Amino acid sequence: MLITHDTRCALDTVVDLVNTAPEDESSPDGLPDVAALDDFVQNHEVSDVGVLSEADLSAVRAIRGRFATVFATTETRAAASLINELVAAAGTTPRLTDHDGYDWHVHYFAPGASLADHLAADCGMALAFFVVAGERERLRRCEAPDCRRAFVDLSRNRSRRYCDSRTCGNRLHVAAYRARRKEAAG
Repeated sequence: MLITHDTRCALDTVVDLVNTAPEDESSPDGLPDVAALDDFVQNHEVSDVGVLSEADLSAVRAIRGRFATVFATTETRAAASLINELVAAAGTTPRLTDHDGYDWHVHYFAPGASLADHLAADCGMALAFFVVAGERERLRRCEAPDCRRAFVDLSRNRSRRYCDSRTCGNRLHVAAYRARRKEAAG
C-alpha cells in the first residue's frame, strides 16, 4: 500500500489525537486547554489554522472521541460509516496544494475550515484509504494489558501488536521471561 507523505502525516496526527484522550476518569486529558491544543497543532504542523479558542478545543475533543471509535471497532462497515460521517460533516473540499516546501498533495478540508473540520477531513480521508485498500485491521489498539494506545500497523506482515515495542512490547517480554525463570526455579 502506497502511503504518501501527507497521508502519513494525517495518520500520525489522528493516532496522536486519539492518544490524547484520557484512558479513564483518573487519567489526565492530553488536551487540557487551548494552549495544549495549540502545541498539538504546532507539533503536527497542521496548516491553515487561525487563532484557537475554547470552541475549537471542545470540537476537537468531540471528533477525537469519534476517531477513537474507529480504532476500537472490529467491523469494517462500522468504521466506514463513522469515517463517512466525520468526512461529510467536515464539508470536504478536495484541492491540490504545494505549500511549505512540500510537493503537490491533496488537502480535503475547505479553505477557512475550523480545526476540527480540518482534522476530520484530512485524518478521515487518511483512514478511508485504509478501508478502501482492505487494510482496516491495521488500525489497532495496543495489546499490552495496561495500555490501549492507538497505532497504525505499517509492518509488512501486519504483525505489530504493541504501540511501541521498546516500551509495551519489551515490558511484556521481560515479564514473561521472569515468570518462566521463576517457574523453572520453582
